Amino acid sequence: MSSTTKGTPIEELSTNILNTRFENLNEATLENAKNRIIDVLGCVIGGAKAAGNPALVGLIKEWGGKEEATVLAWGGKVPACNAAMVNSIMARSFDFEVVGAVVESEWIGSHISGTTVPTALAMGEATGIDGKGLITALLVGDNVAARIIASSGFSPNKAWDITGTINAFGATAVTGRLLGLNKRQMRNAFGIVLNQLAGSMQNCWDGTTSFKLQQGISARNGIFAAQLAKAGWTGLEDALFSKFGYYQIYTDGCTNPEILTKDLGKKYYAEAHFKPYSCCGGLHAAIDCALAIAGKHNINADDIEEIVLYVSERGADGFFGQPFRIGPFPHANAAFNLRYAVADALLRKSVEPEHFSEESIRDPKINALISKVKLAESPGVPMLGARLKVKMKDGRDFSESVDNPKGFPFNSPMSRNEINDKFRSNVDFSQTVTERNAEKALKLLENLEELDNVNKIVELLVP
Repeated sequence: MSSTTKGTPIEELSTNILNTRFENLNEATLENAKNRIIDVLGCVIGGAKAAGNPALVGLIKEWGGKEEATVLAWGGKVPACNAAMVNSIMARSFDFEVVGAVVESEWIGSHISGTTVPTALAMGEATGIDGKGLITALLVGDNVAARIIASSGFSPNKAWDITGTINAFGATAVTGRLLGLNKRQMRNAFGIVLNQLAGSMQNCWDGTTSFKLQQGISARNGIFAAQLAKAGWTGLEDALFSKFGYYQIYTDGCTNPEILTKDLGKKYYAEAHFKPYSCCGGLHAAIDCALAIAGKHNINADDIEEIVLYVSERGADGFFGQPFRIGPFPHANAAFNLRYAVADALLRKSVEPEHFSEESIRDPKINALISKVKLAESPGVPMLGARLKVKMKDGRDFSESVDNPKGFPFNSPMSRNEINDKFRSNVDFSQTVTERNAEKALKLLENLEELDNVNKIVELLVP
């Protein structure tokens, strides 16, 4: 329950974080929370050995420190802030985790859960909480982050990467809840974390390893901010609306301030767009189109003469509309490129994590097909949609159209069974956790509200 005493939005949000009770959550909110935890933990496991991650894990373990929380899929305990950071980065590695906050029946592009789930689990392990405590802490963090982004909007063509800004507020809320901060300390924690926000969208434009870094740094910074607040540090009085607060620095202004506190304590907003393909969500409608054409007509990629992909203005002008090139980190070049995604789906008849290995990306067959893909802007195509036309050498033409991709929460949601199967496929791909332990963990996660200690899950998600 939220307090009836009205204050500034940051004060009301802080009160709600600390006063929320598990019993206030409705069944739909609870089920979505469990689905997101299953999805993100599967992606942590699936991303464990992705390019750059073994070196990161080695560095974190070399740092050492207090053994508070586990590096999932690898094993070993490190300070909770570092465990949350590396687990969040592994979750983002294939850009596969649940996205898209749903606020007031509106979909908003976001990558919040990949930070808040690992933060909640790391801090939950460190503090020994039960399943209800984990779910509640996660939901108050997601709710804060979702409301802040909904109040100002997001465009992938802006400079700031929200995984390094919005996510830090969510991680701070999760940690503040689990550390038992009071309202003033919670407000201070938000003021402290504002000083740590960062992240450039240029990472996606350039295809760098560091595209996944901010998602983890937000986890680390949120924990650090809450710990400092508990230790007596003060922060800005108002991290959101100060003269040089969040909205002034990182956005074009707060255009929808009422969403920050509307139905606070009654509605807990979170992400609900579960992704079936291991790459940027902006590619998924195009992949759906390509898979439909490949499946219906059993085409041979060698027989294709031309491919024309029609996308929205944002898609054509965004980083995923760039000409395909292979740079120093090929994985990101492919995972954020429409041309690669379409060619991959048409050639291999699926889109899987292994398709983003350097060997797969440099395959001459896919690069020959990529050269046949033309991108065109079409005013009639919605932001997440795509239209695809494939012309064959024998004169046949095939076309498909998708307004919203598979997994979109309003008209094509993934079921619990599909989310569970995705978890299993990530485990199978990673080969870091045994199938037996993965199934045990999955059963615990499906009934998480009945679990007496979240450490029982953690113990199953290591080699």
